[in-house]
Amino acid sequence: MTGATSRPEYNSPLATRYATAAMVGNFAGRRRALLWRDLWIALAESERALGLPISAEQIASLRGARETLDFDRVAALEAELRHDVMAHVHHYGEVAGPEAAKIIHLGATSCFVTDNAELVMIRDGLELVMDRLYTAIRQLGDFAREHRSLPTLAYTHLQPAQLTTVGKRACLWAQDLALDMETVEGLVARLPMRGVKGTTGTQASFLQLFDGDHAKVRALEQQICAAMGFDRAIPVSGQTYTRKIDTWVLSALADICGSAAKFAVDLRLLAHKREIEEPFEPNQIGSSAMAYKRNPMRSERICGLARFVHSLAGSPRETHANQWFERTLDDSANRRLVLTEAFLATDAVLNLVVDVTKKLVVYPQKIAANMADELPFMATEAVIMAGTRGGESRQDLHEAIRQHAWAAAAELKEGRANDLMLRMEQDPLLGRFVGGVLDPKRYIGRAPEQVEELLGSTLEPLLERHRQREGRFVPRVRV
Repeated sequence: MTGATSRPEYNSPLATRYATAAMVGNFAGRRRALLWRDLWIALAESERALGLPISAEQIASLRGARETLDFDRVAALEAELRHDVMAHVHHYGEVAGPEAAKIIHLGATSCFVTDNAELVMIRDGLELVMDRLYTAIRQLGDFAREHRSLPTLAYTHLQPAQLTTVGKRACLWAQDLALDMETVEGLVARLPMRGVKGTTGTQASFLQLFDGDHAKVRALEQQICAAMGFDRAIPVSGQTYTRKIDTWVLSALADICGSAAKFAVDLRLLAHKREIEEPFEPNQIGSSAMAYKRNPMRSERICGLARFVHSLAGSPRETHANQWFERTLDDSANRRLVLTEAFLATDAVLNLVVDVTKKLVVYPQKIAANMADELPFMATEAVIMAGTRGGESRQDLHEAIRQHAWAAAAELKEGRANDLMLRMEQDPLLGRFVGGVLDPKRYIGRAPEQVEELLGSTLEPLLERHRQREGRFVPRVRV
């Protein structure tokens, strides 16, 4: 971002500061206008192919003028006509010529271009989201495999529990993102086009154009779907495609942001414990006042942006629920904001996730030191098991350990070291059963094997299915 504080106009920080150029471009005004023109061209070509009196010269004129766009002229026309689509229709006619102007938008209603174009942008936006998910999952998978056997303290209720491994914990993050990617994968596969439906969804205008030939109306819709890269249209609609589809999209984006925020929250907690940190550049400043600070600012930004997407997720449900009969226009302004901003914010979140997971910093010695305070408590069960195998009473062993554990815990709360092992070693009943119980790898269960199993059963097949995405994501450098 350059000179943002001196700009006289307001620009969304999502576009100027956070989201990638590709996602911003996908929802840019020029992209939308060109998609409208592509739809008008596809409509005219399909109508001509099915017998309507449209000439090749008219279509050639439409194609030749496709990229001649004057947004100042469109704004002037919209101020006069008070209708955004008709402003574009008139401008396109001006630049394409009077003969081509005659057949622009023939038989269509505004939602032919607005809804169909939005579905193209949604589909392409979801593809960009999957590019970013692919990279994040691959990087987390690599990290998990590298640290699959490194023991670390696990927590339930944010209280020390048993042990896990750094790699196993990373699998929790990666698995969430993989589930999200499978959701988006399925959503793209089932995403329909609105198609050519007319003003109330009955296709009456097109049936009239084709003199009552239902087969030609069906063929028209199929041809336009194919031209825009869809294999089908939604079977029925009102004036708009059902806004339920928007609820699917926002739900998927909100779920992705939830997974990213879970990862970022965990990383912030781990940074507090000085066990794992997000990357910190050599010249990066953590605080303007406290020069020593290494704040987890990227993870904090993930959480902040994710919270914004979560706040948007309920809006499409309200829009869908309040579409009276065949449609009402209170969806329009809301959707202009919600759909685009949700995509840009999710893109920004995933850009940060990719950046952070590329260079996670692990401190094994600090991880071991933090385990040292708690590991003796976890080892007590092994001492009991060894003692019972050695012929001692399980209840006597349990009582002796209980007394020592409470005493050692009291020492810890006074700021002193955990002396539970020393207490047990010096106890006549327990001493001979203590040897070797402090090896952390005795307490990580199948964590290393679970890492390999998740990679082999889920992550690697998913990544292989999307191998074409390798290298497609271009991150935003300012993070």
